[in-house]
Amino acid sequence: MTQNSLKEMAQTRRAKFGTFLVEFNTPGIGQIMKAAGCEYVLLDMEHSGFNFESLKSMLRYMQSADLPTIVRVPSRNYHHIARALDMGAEGLMLPMVGSGEEAAQIAAHAKYPSQGHRGVALGVAHDRYQPGPVLKKLRDANKRSTIFAQIETPQGVANADDIAAVKGIDCLWVGHFDLSASMGIAGQFDHPDFIAAVERVGKACRKHKKSFGRLVPDVATGVAIYRDGFDFICYSGDVWIFQAALKEGMDQLRAQTKGGRGKKR
Repeated sequence: MTQNSLKEMAQTRRAKFGTFLVEFNTPGIGQIMKAAGCEYVLLDMEHSGFNFESLKSMLRYMQSADLPTIVRVPSRNYHHIARALDMGAEGLMLPMVGSGEEAAQIAAHAKYPSQGHRGVALGVAHDRYQPGPVLKKLRDANKRSTIFAQIETPQGVANADDIAAVKGIDCLWVGHFDLSASMGIAGQFDHPDFIAAVERVGKACRKHKKSFGRLVPDVATGVAIYRDGFDFICYSGDVWIFQAALKEGMDQLRAQTKGGRGKKR
């Protein structure tokens, strides 16, 4: 496993493997995922119960494990973007990005002047509470912050080339359920229209040398989409992995003890 920052990962087309965190908030979770071989974690605030107070602690857990973290914030609003970055998020994922103009606004929210208009707060979590030259801190933060734009609508697909062209956008990420639902073919990932939409987004990524990402439910899907050009591959998520492993154990125990007779002690 190669250890890199998210920015370094986004600058290469090699496969990067991580997982999705939507349920478990415990001090050891970063170490557990790192020990399992994750190169990054996608921490969800859009559909989970995690709030910004949760995020502040969870980013320290990931920091202690040296595990790069993408935070999917609840919206594209400035106060969500800037707060997550100030708390130490290395990567940001933004939902429902539909145009190049929206992507440019996101990048401006995330970057300090002269690249953007992010408000300056120093000696806090994002710079690890350390002193130092202000201009260097701002330059370093602009280089470090890595932005993932989710393509989840027909509008986003139609404007994928414009979105990928925006300086500061590092990866286009297909939100496959939302995209299929917004196309009127919910869950039909083998539908020709869905396949064509994904191919259009992938073409924009290749043209502008941007990474291409997606969540996958299983290994077979991950391998298949890697062959289709995806390089950020997010394998399942905490609740589903735990539930599947637990169910398998429970089913095997019941099957192998069915009709059995326990010994008297």
